[in-house]
Amino acid sequence: MNQELLKEITKDQIKADKANFKIGDGVRVHTKVREGDKERIQIFAGIVIARKGSGIHETFTVRRISYGEGVERVFPVNSPNVEKIEVERESVPMRARLYYLRDRVGREASKVKEKRI
Repeated sequence: MNQELLKEITKDQIKADKANFKIGDGVRVHTKVREGDKERIQIFAGIVIARKGSGIHETFTVRRISYGEGVERVFPVNSPNVEKIEVERESVPMRARLYYLRDRVGREASKVKEKRI
């Protein structure tokens, strides 16, 4: 019963226009950043290595290599601060989570089997 109540309360906060992306896809996440009284859009591009949760609690993790260092960010799918999610590259996911990319170095860290068109 608590699950149904939670779904009822949060149904208007769930985004209707969810981006269709999956594990292994290369994405560009446009997020709103507030600096003082100004607001701008910041883009975080990388590979989706995980997707967790459901409903209002659904999140995804994006990983990229920045100046030789691996950087990961977790984004809520339904957050009002996530403006949009663009899929750059589609992949053929072989697993539910791509945590093995954390151990890779250099170009190997961004290699995921891509979908051929």
